[in-house]
Amino acid sequence: MAQSAPPLSSPPPPPASPEVSPQGGAPRFSWLPAPGTWKFHLLLSAVAIFVLGPLGGIAASYMNFSLGFFVGGQVLAGILGSAVTYGYGPEGKHGANYMQTMAASVASMCAMSVLIQAMVWLGMPQPAAWHLMLFVGCVGMFGVGLGMLYTPLLVDRLQLDYPSGYAVANILRALTDKRLLKVSIAKLGGGTGLGAVVAGLTERFAALGSIGLSGSTLGAGMVVGSRNTVPAIVGGLVGAAFTPYLREIGWLGAEEPFRKIGFIIGLAMICGAAAVDLSLLAVQAVERIRNRAKAPPDEVPAWKQVNLPRLLAWVVFWGVALVGVATYLLNQPLGFILFGMGLSVLFVLINGIAYGITDQNPLSSAFVISVLLMSMLGLRNPVVGLLAASILLISTSVGCDMQQDRSTGWRLGTNRTIQFRYQVIGIVMGSVLCLGLAKVFMSAYPVLAINQLDLPEVEVGQWSSAMTYKLVGAIRSLGTLSDYTVKALLLGLTLGFTIEVARKLLKRNARYQAYVKGSRAGYAVGWTMDSVLLASPYASSFGAFINLPAALWFGVGGIVSSLWNTLAKKPAPHAAGSPGEGEALPEDMSTTSLVGGGLIAGESLYFLFVGLAGLVSLLW
Repeated sequence: MAQSAPPLSSPPPPPASPEVSPQGGAPRFSWLPAPGTWKFHLLLSAVAIFVLGPLGGIAASYMNFSLGFFVGGQVLAGILGSAVTYGYGPEGKHGANYMQTMAASVASMCAMSVLIQAMVWLGMPQPAAWHLMLFVGCVGMFGVGLGMLYTPLLVDRLQLDYPSGYAVANILRALTDKRLLKVSIAKLGGGTGLGAVVAGLTERFAALGSIGLSGSTLGAGMVVGSRNTVPAIVGGLVGAAFTPYLREIGWLGAEEPFRKIGFIIGLAMICGAAAVDLSLLAVQAVERIRNRAKAPPDEVPAWKQVNLPRLLAWVVFWGVALVGVATYLLNQPLGFILFGMGLSVLFVLINGIAYGITDQNPLSSAFVISVLLMSMLGLRNPVVGLLAASILLISTSVGCDMQQDRSTGWRLGTNRTIQFRYQVIGIVMGSVLCLGLAKVFMSAYPVLAINQLDLPEVEVGQWSSAMTYKLVGAIRSLGTLSDYTVKALLLGLTLGFTIEVARKLLKRNARYQAYVKGSRAGYAVGWTMDSVLLASPYASSFGAFINLPAALWFGVGGIVSSLWNTLAKKPAPHAAGSPGEGEALPEDMSTTSLVGGGLIAGESLYFLFVGLAGLVSLLW
């Protein structure tokens, strides 16, 4: 899998002791508490939990109720957090990272308020509020544990990019280090401004929106490069070519787009490819265990160390707590609750791979897949289906968010255990705010309680609730699983497995590897095989999740980035502005990564402020 999605570049080793600044830990301003002390963490926690977290949570809930998608608020929290920790100098990036981690957890949990709306749409009896808070909180704790378990694989070993996490890392480094800021401000700031402008134009002019133009999509492509974005174009083009045939055989309706069935094929492709990679990793793990006595112990930096037995105990404890809350307080059947938890173990990994490559976490797709699988097992009860599938929805949201935040920490050298604790506190706050915001929004705007599937003629204004629409539509399909859906799942599994096996065999061929590395012609052949003919299932499946125009813009970003980095190779600029002075920029703070990260940041900030402004205007 590492060969399937190679990172554009690997950052230099992070500092071994991230809590200690070059000045011996002393902040620039005497009134600031010393780094690493309880007062230091109290300051960061108070700002994150009472200011940044609720700010991001309100915006995320509003966006899900209105637009049907949300941004986690890492960018806004990172910028505001950097202002709080600026007095600590370059090492302030770690404190800002802790705050954005906590704030993003609150926002991710608050976005799940659509589950309460889905219950209302389906006419389900509402459990006691504290029962739901316990359920959501236990799922969140279970999910972050899973996310942390997969961090060494996805972040450390495979070094997936996680484009938004990449952008946040660059922002935190730049805003807390004046030397880096001087060199990067024009690129990062220019990209951010352009991202906000593009977001504003696409919202104002429908024609731009119709062609799929998106600053964050373009920026994500610039971060990950052409070998990961061209496959998305290939996947989208193949889907478009087969759409007439799929309509002819009844897999799609007369006007339905490819992604209506494509997301099922795409997720199944990821599962098939993951089966190959996980099998190989299991073989390697057994080999390492056998040779452990002969091999010298690995030197793991202090900031990266995690107590694995405690982490496993965490997952088991919250898994047991979740089962207890679901079965005894909510009266749900044990079998399907365990099934939802089992799917979470799988999809936190699968969605994490997709998130790390494309910056897209297919939450609703995973939810729909879980409902389809429960239909295959004979489930007909919508209440059971919603609660069991919500375990997967929440776990993949917070678990993949955990991995993205760890990718930011990996680039900065932030203490991983402390970052985990901040995220846990965010889960607690978010589980309370999630229900509270759902009640507030639905009480203030009764139109949110109207089931738009039953009453499509009702004028809902800006409250389109697209996420809820998908969730309720999937739950209503319980017991009506079609034959072509099963065939689509099998097709995707077969494609993903076969392509990944072929890629692995090709990568292990010594003559082929020597050829592609030995000349420009060989490089071109290698790129063509990697990006088009045997494109990674992880990357090409993205073309099945989104409309073709969006896949094209994603691809354009990667192509522009790769061409720029190939044609404009220059020595890394120095932070002080002249050769030989100061420090060189970190290797992964390239021009394309800064501009691409700025595009992501600009669009995220735009929609966050639009969400907050829209809410304020409605209230006043």
